[in-house]
Amino acid sequence: MSSGNPCLTCGACCAFFRVSFYWGEIHSDFLVPESLTEPVSPAKMAMQGTNQTQPRCIALEGEVGGCVSCSIYPNRPSPCREFEAFDTDGACNRARAAHGLPPLEVQPIAA
Repeated sequence: MSSGNPCLTCGACCAFFRVSFYWGEIHSDFLVPESLTEPVSPAKMAMQGTNQTQPRCIALEGEVGGCVSCSIYPNRPSPCREFEAFDTDGACNRARAAHGLPPLEVQPIAA
């Protein structure tokens, strides 16, 4: 794997987890596009495609494990902004494993 951002060649989290967030994010500074969301409760929205048995976010472009990007990156919801590839609870590696990708083992040293 390159020394760059592992997310640019992964996308597993976008095709593994439900991306749910407070409905106000579609009217906040984030401006999450409402047309790409669906309600999951009176106070929560989810990115379309992520509330499925086999989730895949509607904003994910490319093939998981290949070259991927987010079509709404500047306007992505808070769970996407807060998700870390080198998380301590192993969420990233669980998503990677579900897609047959090797685990991330070393957190890069901040410059």
